Amino acid sequence: MDREYAQPLDVEALARGVHMSAGHLSREFKLAYGESPYGYLMTRRIERAMALLSRGDLSVTEVCFAVGCSSLGTFSTRFTELVGMTPSAYRRQAADETAGIPSCVAKQVTRPLRNREVPFSRAAAVAGRAPVGEPQAS
Repeated sequence: MDREYAQPLDVEALARGVHMSAGHLSREFKLAYGESPYGYLMTRRIERAMALLSRGDLSVTEVCFAVGCSSLGTFSTRFTELVGMTPSAYRRQAADETAGIPSCVAKQVTRPLRNREVPFSRAAAVAGRAPVGEPQAS
């Protein structure tokens, strides 16, 4: 999903590839990553959209389709939910905020976070460790 974010999401095909049902894959994915496969994919798409909008050479509609979204309305709604402003407002503001900052730093600083919580991974649960910043169970 990280590499092919612009492709349609086929949870059934992903599940077949790892010999799981789609429901089981979705539950395990959410446990590991803190969001559903679709939510994760949309976060990656919005991250890429943020980078494209910052460049300023594409319209919001062109960015929407470039990141794999087929509906401008859905794209704008998800972008606004995740980033806190519309794609157009972000485009206007992004150039000023990242001026003079190396692109690798700007990408990290502007990365959207759906949930501000530290995800509790299955590996940490199995190992009996709490997420960073949380007390260990006695």
